[in-house]
Amino acid sequence: MGHVVSPLILISVFSILMVLTIVTVAVTKIDFGYNANLIVALSIALVKAVLVVMYFMHLRYDNLLYTAIVALCLLFIAVFIGMTIIDSGQYAPILTPRVVPT
Repeated sequence: MGHVVSPLILISVFSILMVLTIVTVAVTKIDFGYNANLIVALSIALVKAVLVVMYFMHLRYDNLLYTAIVALCLLFIAVFIGMTIIDSGQYAPILTPRVVPT
């Protein structure tokens, strides 16, 4: 059974997504620290993805089981990305400044 969402809600969600896109671009200009920039960017992306899934894909009005499945998938993706980020530090080359004699 389909669900009709009012245009006001869709326009509101679209406006929030546009604001979050501007915030994402603005955050790139600020240095939060070593890994904090990545965490902030992924957090904003997660909020935007949840808004799209909940309202534009009508998951908010669907069966709770589908919401749990999508949440579990997002959790696994976050765990896999987090483990990759943690592990990538082990293989990054150690950069030392090279002194060139004059």
